[in-house]
Amino acid sequence: MRELSFLIVDDFESMRKVTQSQLLSLGYSKIITARNGAHALKLLHTDRVDVVLSDWNMPEMSGLDLLKAIRNDPKLRHLPFIMITAEVERARIQEAIACGVSNLLVKPYSAANLAARIERATAATDNGAALTLGESPAADKPTTTGTAAPAATAPRPTILVVDDTPDNLHLLSQLFKDDYKVRVASSGEKALAIVQSDTPPDLVLLDVMMPGMDGFEVAQRMREHPSSQHIPVIFVTAMTDTDARLKGLELGAVDFVTKPVDPDVLKPRVRNFLRYVELHKQLQADFDSMQEAARLREDVEHITRHDLKGALAGVIGLVQTLARDGQLQAEQTAQLRLAEETALQVMNMINLSSELYKIETGRFVLDAQPIAIAEILQRLVEISRASFDHKPLTVELLAPASPDAPALVALGDAMLCYSLFQNLIKNACEAAPANSRVTVQIDDADAIQVRIRNQGAVPAEVRERFFDKFVTHGKQGGTGLGTYSAKVLVQAQKGSIALNTDEADATTLVVTLPRKT
Repeated sequence: MRELSFLIVDDFESMRKVTQSQLLSLGYSKIITARNGAHALKLLHTDRVDVVLSDWNMPEMSGLDLLKAIRNDPKLRHLPFIMITAEVERARIQEAIACGVSNLLVKPYSAANLAARIERATAATDNGAALTLGESPAADKPTTTGTAAPAATAPRPTILVVDDTPDNLHLLSQLFKDDYKVRVASSGEKALAIVQSDTPPDLVLLDVMMPGMDGFEVAQRMREHPSSQHIPVIFVTAMTDTDARLKGLELGAVDFVTKPVDPDVLKPRVRNFLRYVELHKQLQADFDSMQEAARLREDVEHITRHDLKGALAGVIGLVQTLARDGQLQAEQTAQLRLAEETALQVMNMINLSSELYKIETGRFVLDAQPIAIAEILQRLVEISRASFDHKPLTVELLAPASPDAPALVALGDAMLCYSLFQNLIKNACEAAPANSRVTVQIDDADAIQVRIRNQGAVPAEVRERFFDKFVTHGKQGGTGLGTYSAKVLVQAQKGSIALNTDEADATTLVVTLPRKT
C-alpha cells in the first residue's frame, strides 16, 4: 500500500500542498501534482501513477473531463479515480458515477476519510475487481459490495470553543454540553491543531482578540486546509465596528455574536448552522449510496447479460450444427435458419444495450480473441438472402478461394462482430433496389478488410454525418443508430470503418479489423 504513487490534481497550489501533506502523514511518499486536467493527462503518459485524486471544478480541463479522458484511454482506464468535490447537484454526481468515478470525497474531509477512500479503491484493484461500473470481478458471481451494514447511531455534533479567557471557555462549554460534544482551545495554535486533525469539529465559536494568533488569522489558516476549509465559523467578539465584520465575512464567517454572550440568541444560531452541517454531512452518505446503487444495478445487469449471452451462444451453435445436417429437408433447414436469425437479433439487442453503453462511457475492456470472420459473414449472408428473398436480392460473399490463402482470422470479439456485420448487411439489403446485388467481400491484407457494397449511393447531404448518432435518410421507422453502433463496435475492437460512393451509384462500407498474426 505504501508503495502507491499518487497524482494530485487541483488548480490551487495551497490545496495541492495540503493534500500532499495528508498523504505524507498517511505514509505515502510517491506523489506528483498537476494544476488542471490537461496537465494531469500529460503526466499520466510519462509518470507512473496508481491513484488519481482530482478536484472537480478547474480551468482548462475539469475533473469530470479528466475522468472521461482516463476512462476512454485503454492504458489508463483502470486507474482508481477519487473525485474531491463540494458539488451538490445530484444530476452531476450521477454523471460522474456513470463515467466510472471510483469514489467521491465530499469537502470538507479529514486525512482519515481520505485514507478510507484510498483503501477502498486500491482494495478493488488488489482483488481483481474492476474500478468502474460494468466491470464486475467475476462474470458469474455477484459482488458483495452492496451488503449494507446496520445503521449506526449518528454521533452528536462537535463544537470547538476558542477563547483565551478561561471564564468564557467555561461559560460556552456549559451552555452547549447537554446538546453537543464540546471541545475547547485557549489559543489559535491549539485551535488549528484540532480543526486540521482527523476528527475536526462541526462548528467553531471563535474569539477574535487573542494574543499571538488572533481569530482572523485562525480563520484564514482554516480556509487553507481541506479538513477545515468548510467548517462554519461564528466569531464571538467584543468588536462591533463594520471593518471587523467585513474582514470576518471575507474570511468565511457565517455569523457574528457580540460579547457579552446572550444564550437565547447564540443557542438558536448554533442549532441552525449545525442543521446545515448535518445536511452537508448527509451528502457524503447520499453520494456513497448513489454510487453503491449504481454498482449493484450494473453488477446485476452484467450477470444477467452474461448469462443470456452464454445461453444464446449455445442456442446459436446448436442451431448451426443442426442446420448443417445434410439429411434434413429444405423446409426444416429454413426453419432452423429462421431460429438462428431470431437468436442473433436478440444477441444484437443485448450487445447494443450493454456493450455500446460501456463503450460510449469508456468502460469497455476488449478481450481480443481469434475470430473466423468468413464463417460469421457466411452465416449472415445466408440469413440476409433468406430474409430478403421477397425483394428479391442477390446477396453474395466474396472471399479468397485459393487453397494457399492464409486463414482469415481477425482479432476481436465474435459477438460484437455478429452485431456490427448484421446491422451493416441488413442496412445494405434494405437500401438496395429490388433485383439488385449486395456483395460482402473479404480482402486479404495486413489487416482484414470487409467490403459491403450495394446499389444506391448514400445521399450527399448525409455522407459526412453517416456514422453519427440518429442520422437517417428516407428509411421508414429508421432510428439512425445502426451505422453509429457499427462504428462504435468496430472502434472498440481497434478497427475502423469508412464510407465510399462511386460513379456507378453504389455505396461501399469498408470495415477494417486487426488480423491474427
